[in-house]
Amino acid sequence: MHVLVDATAIPANLAGVGRYVDDLLPALADEGVRLSVVARADHAAHFAATVPGARVLDVGTSIDRRAARMAWEQIRLPAIARASGCDVQLSPHYTMPVSHPLPTAVTLHDATFFTMPEVHEPAKRHFFRAATRYAVRHAEALVVPSVATRNEVLAHAGGEADRFVVAYHGVDTRRFHRVGQSEARRVAESLDVPAGGYIAFLGTLEPRKNVPALVRGWIQAFGDSPDAPPLVLAGMKGWDETIEAIVASAPGHMRVVAPGYLPLEDLPGFLSGAMVLAYPSLGEGFGLPVLEAMACGACALTTPVLSLPEVGGDAVAYCGTSPGQIAQALRNLAADPERRGELGAAAAERASRFTWRRSAAAHVQAFEDALRRRRG
Repeated sequence: MHVLVDATAIPANLAGVGRYVDDLLPALADEGVRLSVVARADHAAHFAATVPGARVLDVGTSIDRRAARMAWEQIRLPAIARASGCDVQLSPHYTMPVSHPLPTAVTLHDATFFTMPEVHEPAKRHFFRAATRYAVRHAEALVVPSVATRNEVLAHAGGEADRFVVAYHGVDTRRFHRVGQSEARRVAESLDVPAGGYIAFLGTLEPRKNVPALVRGWIQAFGDSPDAPPLVLAGMKGWDETIEAIVASAPGHMRVVAPGYLPLEDLPGFLSGAMVLAYPSLGEGFGLPVLEAMACGACALTTPVLSLPEVGGDAVAYCGTSPGQIAQALRNLAADPERRGELGAAAAERASRFTWRRSAAAHVQAFEDALRRRRG
C-alpha cells in the first residue's frame, strides 16, 4: 500500500500533532507501507532522514501561515494527490480537501471543541467544529486515539460508527524510559531544581490543561511547608492569561519554574526525576504526556475524565479538577514515597503495551477500510 501523508499542518518544533506524525511514520514504514510525505521546507529534510524509504515532497515555506496552508490544502494538495500514484491519503489533523481524488483517512484528535468550547479560542473552536463535521461526513475513514474520542465525536458531530478506527498512540521506550540518576540530575540542574524533589507538568499552558487549578492546588498543598517542592511548568505558552497572576500569589518561599518548551532529549530525565507528574486536565483525546511519564517510571497524577483512564488504567493516581482536590492528592503522594514507587513500577509496565507498531497496524486497518469504501 502506498499512502500520501499531508504533514504540512504540524508545528515547526514538531510538538503536539507533530509528535504523532513524527513517531507514526517510521512505524508505518516498518509495517511495509510505502510513504509519500508532503512537507514544508523546515520539515522535509527531517522526514527524509527519519522515515525509511519515504518519498518527501517539499512544498517550500510559502504556506507557513494558517490561511495560506488552508488555501494550499484545498487547491494544490488534490493535484499532488492525483499525480502521486498513491492508494490512500492520510490527513493527520482534522482537515481534508473538499476535492480528494484519493480515499482519505482523517485523524480526529479530540472532540473538546464541542464539549468544552470555553477552553478554546473562538476562532479555533468554530473552525475545528466545522472541519470535524466535514470529515465525519466525507472522509472514507476516521482515525481517533481513544474510545472516548470516538464516542464524543459520534455524540456531537454524528457519523457512522463503523468508519472509526481507534488507534492508540504509542510511546518509544528506547527514548522514554527511566534514566539513571546522573541524567535526571543533569536535567534538574539545568532547571535549578532538586532531582527527585519537584512537581512536574508537561504540556501547552492552555485552559484545557487546567494549569491555574494546578498552581492553586500546589500552593494549598505546600504553602505551609518551608521546603515546598518547586513546581515546574514545562511547555509552550498558550492563550491562558490567568497563570502569571496566580503564580505571583504564591508565598515567597515557593518557586515556579517555567522553562518553556523542553528539548525532546531532556524529557526522559525531566519525567524520571519528578516526584510527581501532575496533569489535571479537563479532558484529552489521548494524553501523551501521561503515557510518556509512565514509560519513564514516574508517578503520574491525572483526572478520570474522557480518555485518560484508558491510558493510565490502575497505574496512575487520579484526582478531581478543583484546586482542593488536586491539593489533597499532591499531599497524599508527597507523603507516601512507597505508593509513588508502586505506581511508577506499574506505570512502566502498562506503558510498554502502548507501541507505535500497534498504532501503525490500526492505521493500516483504517487505510484498508478507506480503500474498500471508495471502491464500493
